[in-house]
Amino acid sequence: MKLSHFYRLALCVLCGATLFALLPASPSQAQQRWERTFGGSVQDYGYDVRQTSDGGYVVAGMTNSFGAGNYDVYVIKTDASGNGVWTRTYGGAGSDYGQSVQQTSDSGYVVAGNTNSFGPGNTDVWLIKTNASGDTLWTRTFGGATRPDGAYSVQQTASGGYILAGFTQSYGPGTPTYANVWLILTDGSGNPFWTRFYGGNLHDGGYSGQQTLDGGFIIAGYTESYGQGSQDVYLIKTNSNGDTLWTRTYGGAGSDEGYSVQQTRDTGYIVAGSTNSYGAGNQDVYLIKTNANGDTLWTRTYGGAEHDYGNSVQQTQDGGYILTGQTRSFGRYYQVYLIKTNASGDTLWTRTFGGDSLDQGSSVRQTQDGGYIIAGITDPPGGSRGDYDVYLIKTDGNGSSGIETERGRGFEGPRVQGVKITPNPFTSFASVPGHEGERFSLYDISGRKVGTYRGDRVGEGLKAGVYFLRSSDSKDKPLRVVKVR
Repeated sequence: MKLSHFYRLALCVLCGATLFALLPASPSQAQQRWERTFGGSVQDYGYDVRQTSDGGYVVAGMTNSFGAGNYDVYVIKTDASGNGVWTRTYGGAGSDYGQSVQQTSDSGYVVAGNTNSFGPGNTDVWLIKTNASGDTLWTRTFGGATRPDGAYSVQQTASGGYILAGFTQSYGPGTPTYANVWLILTDGSGNPFWTRFYGGNLHDGGYSGQQTLDGGFIIAGYTESYGQGSQDVYLIKTNSNGDTLWTRTYGGAGSDEGYSVQQTRDTGYIVAGSTNSYGAGNQDVYLIKTNANGDTLWTRTYGGAEHDYGNSVQQTQDGGYILTGQTRSFGRYYQVYLIKTNASGDTLWTRTFGGDSLDQGSSVRQTQDGGYIIAGITDPPGGSRGDYDVYLIKTDGNGSSGIETERGRGFEGPRVQGVKITPNPFTSFASVPGHEGERFSLYDISGRKVGTYRGDRVGEGLKAGVYFLRSSDSKDKPLRVVKVR
């Protein structure tokens, strides 16, 4: 794992897992199924999702479409049906990334990520605390004066403070050439109690961290300093002061990484990541189950002949596990990969979501109704390739989103040819120059028709979102249009 992977936008993105109890869905409680996208005309990414106390969802990521700088932290709050309630951007003139989000005990939110707009260094850890409406209460930066540092995971602790896991190139034995795992504990106002670093003289980093039942902490990541291969999964258990109790490495002769860790009900741990030491393909999803001491109970790999990654894992109500990531082995290109296993890691079912370009699942949680919520990225049909959007998928307990055909297949009928829409994105409505008197239909991302509009009032009255425009006599690619606010 080289430091440049800190900037990765499409593969192997951390989503820290939080251990919490979900009430079983009652037989009368319907399991919602839907897909939503959020973003503008450029690049937007979703890295973490949590269900909120009101039954909706909060998503953290980054945006190049909105905000003050190159990339800004992007936080989206939705209702239970995935409709946007509010969005916020945080950042300055540089690049700022949101990697992890959690609702806090005061009904506000805490977001962790990285900033090079603020702080003393090249890139610093950035911690943002908001109220329930997403308005900033305070921010904190952590890092050195010249070298990059970053956080991928945040969790509110039992004492009301925050624990952040990531990497530092400013402190530790590997500096200044190499990175170390970095763990930061703060009080409820974001002021540091202590910081700890772990690793050796090569590259080491932490992607996921959480407080454990004994008041200590568990961190999953990667190490080049220890283990068997060029890079191994790195698991670190500490006490409440961040002092190391034990470390473990997992992997073979190739490159292996751990992106997500959760303490399980038996007080052991489940770790998800990727491996090219084992499995069927070039890179496979890697799932490791340990006991409370980090000793391996079993490992599993999932995937095919191509590249497959596991970015997030959570134990489910039935004692099994749900994983999301990315697969190139199944589907037309990279697609969101959802895997459900039993308690032994044996596959119960798998699902893929996405179109014919690049799609990824970054974070998965089981929801209160017994289904699953996935956040990630999508390169939607009808836009320029590489103009990614935040991708939010709600499935039932069997992994169905209700979109039974692959996204984009719903647009195989007559489609728009040789027209432009302006402005795009728009806020109130848009127009199609030269075709103001004609009728155009708009469809949502699932292929469902949402309305017919004159060419001079396209999208009027619609909520913010991504839509696709077509007319009755066109045969070309659908035109992607975006309504904001």
